Amino acid sequence: MLDILTEPTRRTILERLALGPASVTEISAELPISRSAVSQHLQLLKGVGLVVDRAEGTRRIYRVDPDALAEIRAYFDAFWKRSLAAFKDAAEHPERSQ
Repeated sequence: MLDILTEPTRRTILERLALGPASVTEISAELPISRSAVSQHLQLLKGVGLVVDRAEGTRRIYRVDPDALAEIRAYFDAFWKRSLAAFKDAAEHPERSQ
């Protein structure tokens, strides 16, 4: 899931959707890329579960999946917890890091 966010445009789209749901047309109006390119990025984000969509007439409205964000948050929380514990251990026991 994190691999998909290495591409800056996808991160920008996800950040835009974090502000609220939007259609491809609305997103592409805010970016220097075509609607087709936005649509392709959205399909990739949807494929890994970061965004979900719903039909609204002839348009699709995309939004961030809060469960996916919770999964990413849990990953980084665990990462920082391990890193801070290792830092604390190294500071309290410098002889172990030699």
